[in-house]
Amino acid sequence: MRTLYPLFLAVVFCCSQVSVRAAELVDGIYVVVNDSVITYDEVENSITPLLAILHQQYGRDPQVLEQKLQSTRAEKIEELVQRELVLGEFKTAGYQLPENFVEDSINRLIRERYGDRAKLMKTLQAEGITFEAFRKRERERIIVAQLVFEHISQDKIIISPQKIENYYNAHKDEFKQEDEIHLRMIVLNKTPENAASIKKLAQEITSKLDEGTPFAEMADIYSAASDREKGGDRGWVAKTVLRSELSDAAFALAPGQHSSVIDLDTACYVLFVEDKRMARVKSVTEARVEIENKLKSEEAKRLKDRWINRLRAKSFVRYY
Repeated sequence: MRTLYPLFLAVVFCCSQVSVRAAELVDGIYVVVNDSVITYDEVENSITPLLAILHQQYGRDPQVLEQKLQSTRAEKIEELVQRELVLGEFKTAGYQLPENFVEDSINRLIRERYGDRAKLMKTLQAEGITFEAFRKRERERIIVAQLVFEHISQDKIIISPQKIENYYNAHKDEFKQEDEIHLRMIVLNKTPENAASIKKLAQEITSKLDEGTPFAEMADIYSAASDREKGGDRGWVAKTVLRSELSDAAFALAPGQHSSVIDLDTACYVLFVEDKRMARVKSVTEARVEIENKLKSEEAKRLKDRWINRLRAKSFVRYY
């Protein structure tokens, strides 16, 4: 017998067979994969979370929207087919999944996402899902994730330095960098009622900076932005990242300079430029990790496609 993962214990796997004929009587069918079915409702439910995004992006062009809906539906159908192929491989190849492994995963989900089992049960009830269906779904998720990991783990993919060099030399345009500044920022949010006092505070802050108070110290005390604890440090930013009123002011500063008060609609800003670097092409050393990750992803996809095609070749798959 085989195990999916070193943590898996030797427990006999068994599950009831799905009757295609029974499913046909209950629900419309998109695809039959071996003895399992992918139903119309299953496909539509899988794309429901994406509908609002698609309508927001393409709602003004019904023809494009329909094309995107069809392509999204086709992608989800293929994802579900691949899932059933992997689950079928689990059944026939002698793999095992201990039930306590599933329980541990569910308990972790409860702690991290729901807080307690009672809240999970209420959520499932509101969604019209039984606990048994939820447990089955989590079990199948673990099976698919572990089988994919066993066959296509990026940790096992080695990209040679020569491949990285070759990719870099052939795609240097991908590594062009705009002019950038290392920016710190103080943000003082305002309302119509307190606009005058906020602007006065911003001017007092710039006076303190002129007297030599470190910018990071003032940002930590006064800034309303989430990076206040880092002294307002935004890291390296390109001009296109900022709104024009801020980018024009920031890129006009020399390293070590702070701006005057920039009074905009909802906040007052004070900017500080620590350093600048001109537009350039990243060196291969700077781009190495990015290239390696990209090539690993491409190789993982190739290996997965090859593996899925092998599973498909020995399976019964019928589209309706």
